[in-house]
Amino acid sequence: MVDTRDSLEKGPAADGSARRAGGRAGRKVLRAIPVPSFKTLVRNIPFYDVLPNEAVELIHDESCRILEDVGIEFRDDDAAAMWKAAGASVSGYRVRIDRAQLMELVGKIPSEFTLHARNPERTVRVGGKNSIFVPMYGAPYVRDFEGNRRYSTKQDLYNFHKLAYLSPQLHSTSSIICEPMDVAVPKRHLSIIYGCLRWSDKPFMGVVTAKDRAEDTMKMAGLVFGDDFVRDNPVLASVINCNSPLVWDKTMLDAARVYASHNQPLLISPFALCGASTSASTIGAIAQVNAEALAGLAFTQLVRAGSPQVYGQFMVTVDMKTGAPMGGTPEAAQMTLVMGQLARKYKLPFRTSGFHVGSKLPDAQAGYESNMLMHAAILSGANYIWHVAGWLEAGLCASYAKFMLDCEQLGAWYKYAQGIDVSDLAEAMQAVREVGPAGHFLGTAHTLKKFENAFFLPSIMDFNNFEQWAAGGAQDAAARALAKARTLLDTYEEPKLDEGIHEALKEFVTRRERELPDHVS
Repeated sequence: MVDTRDSLEKGPAADGSARRAGGRAGRKVLRAIPVPSFKTLVRNIPFYDVLPNEAVELIHDESCRILEDVGIEFRDDDAAAMWKAAGASVSGYRVRIDRAQLMELVGKIPSEFTLHARNPERTVRVGGKNSIFVPMYGAPYVRDFEGNRRYSTKQDLYNFHKLAYLSPQLHSTSSIICEPMDVAVPKRHLSIIYGCLRWSDKPFMGVVTAKDRAEDTMKMAGLVFGDDFVRDNPVLASVINCNSPLVWDKTMLDAARVYASHNQPLLISPFALCGASTSASTIGAIAQVNAEALAGLAFTQLVRAGSPQVYGQFMVTVDMKTGAPMGGTPEAAQMTLVMGQLARKYKLPFRTSGFHVGSKLPDAQAGYESNMLMHAAILSGANYIWHVAGWLEAGLCASYAKFMLDCEQLGAWYKYAQGIDVSDLAEAMQAVREVGPAGHFLGTAHTLKKFENAFFLPSIMDFNNFEQWAAGGAQDAAARALAKARTLLDTYEEPKLDEGIHEALKEFVTRRERELPDHVS
């Protein structure tokens, strides 16, 4: 077995100090060359309501009827007891929730919250008109720099953590961008969270696959931010998925209790394969998923009233010919838009997905699917837009090329959602008067002042003529994206942790790896 200290040191060398710093001084960031980062996106375009208000109210009513009449299972003794103590009708694990109680609990959730980063300059705001972009999560495979599809490794994961840090369009490191398949499952979460905290200084995501893994995540966050700070202040977001139809299982509920009790937001996200785990109806699927999400949100308020939470969904349609999940379909876009309307009705932060596609390569299909879903995500007013970098194969594969292509497109969507700046109209009209008929604007004072930021300037997309493109190697978009990823990784500089904090993190990981088994029992 490789010694933990050696295995953690893939990438730039650690600072190795044994000093333990604490409190406010211990959270101080030691910065290398500053890396640019987009601030929280504050949208300045209208929301798109695809349904009239009366249809939204009808969906809400049907969702409440599901929870009142059919009920939903909370498959955990403690969770069922919590619901019974709160006055819900409980029979075994089946919980029936009165709509008045449901909405009273959901109403305790704040409409906005701050998500803190270890570098305060990367701290973001979630909810209201604020949106953040978060890369993908959970792929067991990567499509690597040679174009091969293979199992992902810890080094791949750390590469993606570094790329997330270096990509200004991303507001978070996510966490399990790809699974470190070369690390034992019971210990895997330690490497994942260590990577989030070391290789990037942006907000990150927690691990939810077991109660002790969620607890370890909070302990590691406490080492970096301070235990008192993470007891009350959001520093990470974590996803819990309802098993559609209408089941919240013990694993998810355990994680929910750990994070909600620490005031850490959860993305309450039913995982729905529409047509398989929901009815074969767009509107019917929405009503069911809405019921599942509302029940999960209400449960978090039994754990800690007023804790910040995110109304979420992951809804994809099923190919009725094969049963395979489909990504960027029109129905998925429509469902995102309607869920956005429901989130605004409930005054809740809203999570959806951006670039989750079914394509196996970063090809034309991937582009079509990505555009379909991201347009809906932006117009829906989504606040936490996840899976926006690297996703292929319905989430089974993380692609280095697509990661970079997606980040460039996020820059375009960021500008799109900010709306049109009308403040410089007078200056632009003055330039027209200066140039007059048949002139050009390239040398005007207005152009020289504005040329760097007047229009979106991509670095991977190619707009040269054919001869220039051919002379540059006739590369396709994927090849240009891989070249950019290589350059970023070659020039990466670590956003160093305080030496004492880093040492404490390594000691914690080493101790927990000794304590945990190598195999799942």
